[in-house]
Amino acid sequence: MGRVNQASLEDIPGTGHKYHLTFEVKESIQNGSSLNCTAEILYHHGETPVAPEVHYAMEGEFETHSKEADSIFYNRIQHLSEPLETKNIPDNDGNMTEEMKPIFNLAKVASGYIVWQNSTENTWYNMIQIQNVKQMKRNDDYLEFSYEVLFHDIASQEIIPWHMQVVWHPQHGVKVAENSRQSK
Repeated sequence: MGRVNQASLEDIPGTGHKYHLTFEVKESIQNGSSLNCTAEILYHHGETPVAPEVHYAMEGEFETHSKEADSIFYNRIQHLSEPLETKNIPDNDGNMTEEMKPIFNLAKVASGYIVWQNSTENTWYNMIQIQNVKQMKRNDDYLEFSYEVLFHDIASQEIIPWHMQVVWHPQHGVKVAENSRQSK
């Protein structure tokens, strides 16, 4: 997310708070262009946690050059002699090899679902590290990874371990098959 151009809060009695936002969104993987976005986010109040309702509109579409990169990554992983298994991406100094960037980017995209499903007005989650990742064997064309990741809740400064099982195919996108917050 880039610069916020406009923001307002609407209190909806008996329901929650609705935020109205206008902001820039920057394409992060290719360090590319930015687009304007408008969004309404409704955080429900109540005893049972509910994912925020998000409605948004983008002014245009990002130019993507990812189809070729996705295909290269997919073919590389499909043809490994042993399933991928690694840890600490990025390392504790913030370094990451080029070949691990797609593994990190896949986790980052999948973590967006977890952030959305578990956000409240008082959280600000950001996936900061893959503690470990293991490729799971499958009998179809999809890739599956078991991730243990760390989220930083910027609001509370808490570091939260999380497990997520991610299924991906370049033509069908990312799906978080299961996820759970882990004990520290």
